Amino acid sequence: MHRLAARTQGFTDSVIRRMTRISNAFNAVNLSQGFPDFDPPAELTAALAKAAAEGPHQYSITWGAANFREALARKHKHFTGMEVDPEQEIVVTCGSTEAMMCAMMSVVDPGDKVAVFSPFYENYGADAILSGAEPVYIPLRPPTFEFDPEEVEKAFKQGAKALILCNPSNPCGKVFTREELNIIASLAEKYDAYVITDEVYEHIVYKPFEHIAFATLPGMKERTISCGSLSKTYSITGWRLGYIIASPEIIDTARKVHDFLTVGAAAPLQEAAVTALNFGDEYYKGLQEKYTSLRNLFLAGLDQAGIPHTTPQGAYYVLADISEFGYKSDLEFCEVLAEKCGVGAVPGSSFFRENVNHLIRFHFAKKESTLSAALERLMHIRETVPFKGR
Repeated sequence: MHRLAARTQGFTDSVIRRMTRISNAFNAVNLSQGFPDFDPPAELTAALAKAAAEGPHQYSITWGAANFREALARKHKHFTGMEVDPEQEIVVTCGSTEAMMCAMMSVVDPGDKVAVFSPFYENYGADAILSGAEPVYIPLRPPTFEFDPEEVEKAFKQGAKALILCNPSNPCGKVFTREELNIIASLAEKYDAYVITDEVYEHIVYKPFEHIAFATLPGMKERTISCGSLSKTYSITGWRLGYIIASPEIIDTARKVHDFLTVGAAAPLQEAAVTALNFGDEYYKGLQEKYTSLRNLFLAGLDQAGIPHTTPQGAYYVLADISEFGYKSDLEFCEVLAEKCGVGAVPGSSFFRENVNHLIRFHFAKKESTLSAALERLMHIRETVPFKGR
């Protein structure tokens, strides 16, 4: 038998999804994989019921149903001020996971390099490798996760054809400032590079921070491949509806890649989701207020439990410092935490290129009652989780 493809030899299964399975095995409160345990908006589920009864049930247009793309273009203009042509500048994908992979395969060739900020969502390095490209990592400096412009330029000098920008960032919750974005923009222009953005948490940002769509910066619309999703904004992670917004030239290529990857996103789910894309400003204000309240509840609980942590500016993740427990492996710590303390988390090492084993990621996209149950267990973490080296 011939050996299997070499490109995947360095891969493991997703550590995030593995921690969900471990959490389930020990009946732990799952604060690992980032999905909510509360329902989507009632109007959205009612629209889904209608679509289930009435259709459509067959393929939509490969790059997305027309009414979905039109609603998405209106929403995007409302929040960013940027005109988007729904006929030439959008492709609807099976979640932002496919959107990122499709974007990558549209702009890089085997042998190219792709710049990735570290820490990073675990798919980014894998996307580059599956595309035949080499990831080049740029460190973000804790605790505020700022970058050194010289290190960004160093990545471009090494030949990075594209840079991946997650804003707000998973896992560190960083929201990039306009000044930081302008630095990236000037370097992308200087080195004639693309910027692939992951903006799935665009509406989950905490005051006084503000999400700025990278494509709206001067001269960046033609260089930016904006990837987004409905999953987090409308609490429908299982619907797998994502999208790419870019210039017609890029979208023309992305549509071809998308066609051969998945053909198209689910037609009835697109039909139902138009309802959400037409929500007014009050929905997004309420979303921000909801997540601000959950963030404050969870951070206050971690403080009470004496667990050092970051304070996210956006998204719904917290990095907690477990140095005091003395574990050389944060994966082992998370397995013990799920079994002994009854709380699921993700080892931070799965997000960092650097040798980081003292951080774990919690998420707080849960009901208040769920977070309170997790915090009650974490109050006893030093009694339930054995220390190493003592």
